[in-house]
Amino acid sequence: MAVEPFLPFSRPSIDAATIEGVGDVLRSGWITSGPWVQTFELRLAELCGGRPVRAVSSATAAVEIALALAGIGPGDEVITSAQTFFTVSNMIARAGATPVFVDCDLVTRNIDLRAVEAAVTPRTRAIVPTHWPGSATDMDALLAIARRHGVRVIEDAALSFGTRFRGRFGGSFGDVTTFSFHPNKTLTTIEGGAIVLNDGAEATRVDALRFHGIERLGDGTRDVAIPGGKFNLPDVNARIGVGQLERLDAILARRRSLVERYFMRWPEEADCLLPPRPAPDDGCTWNMFCVLLPLEWMTITRAAFRDAMQQREGIGTGISYEALHLTTLGRRHGGREGQFPNAERIARETVTLPLFPDMLDDDVDRVCDAVRRVLAECRR
Repeated sequence: MAVEPFLPFSRPSIDAATIEGVGDVLRSGWITSGPWVQTFELRLAELCGGRPVRAVSSATAAVEIALALAGIGPGDEVITSAQTFFTVSNMIARAGATPVFVDCDLVTRNIDLRAVEAAVTPRTRAIVPTHWPGSATDMDALLAIARRHGVRVIEDAALSFGTRFRGRFGGSFGDVTTFSFHPNKTLTTIEGGAIVLNDGAEATRVDALRFHGIERLGDGTRDVAIPGGKFNLPDVNARIGVGQLERLDAILARRRSLVERYFMRWPEEADCLLPPRPAPDDGCTWNMFCVLLPLEWMTITRAAFRDAMQQREGIGTGISYEALHLTTLGRRHGGREGQFPNAERIARETVTLPLFPDMLDDDVDRVCDAVRRVLAECRR
């Protein structure tokens, strides 16, 4: 019997034309930030309703810059979800501010807007929601809360590039939006990210913040008025991003098709909590497919389940994500067990299953069959 090849839970999809294009950039001799970065930014701006976009070295850099742009610093509070990646709380803490965590919805995983409003204090300066694959935070409601309290909204759209909210591309509304182009995201530049801004003045500030704080003077010399970092994106990466944008519709369509296959083939007896099933016109992208395991009746741990999937079935999985308030950093800011039950349950029970554009329908079937077998063997 032939052994099936290992199926990772994510793999970038880069076509031959893009690979050849990267070779052209390397041969050109200009490989750091240059004309391809400008092209990439302009094409992203077109998607985002004409708002200026600046490409940076990572989504983490984008969040750090967004917080600096908003003037976040010591003594300030920033509200965010306890269920997201480490980037958000890390960058809030690095800015000297206090991350204020709230819970999320168990199924959509989006931030609990009632909890957001209840968490606002006179020290609140910003709210950072994370948009999850398969759903989007209700931005109209969130922006209304922000306006009532005079705070900024920094959208973490690392997991949802390409999502449309009520017909508009994510990033075309709100205050500031950050994207991730990591290899396991919807669109990749190998490493990289972007920040969507309100106007040219903010874009000019970001130009300085992402490159040493440098401002060019009229006589050709340079000055530094703010302590900027080194967060620029090279042209090699931007060329990949441009190639990915040319295929974006096909990439998104394939991801949606694979998710539909997951819902169609999912074994009901597995008794897992699934993400919200997509409507044909919901406009959401699918960067990940996460399910909650039925640990209450399983005779093995999540770690043992993942080991069985990898070692016996040849299928990779992830855990996306830990509860931020229970990290060592989160506990320093008052985090404790039982504080945010939905975020904690998601952190305990989640398994992220394979989902990437080059997967076959048969690969989805293989995953579903493997989940059924492993869970059937560990039922109490």
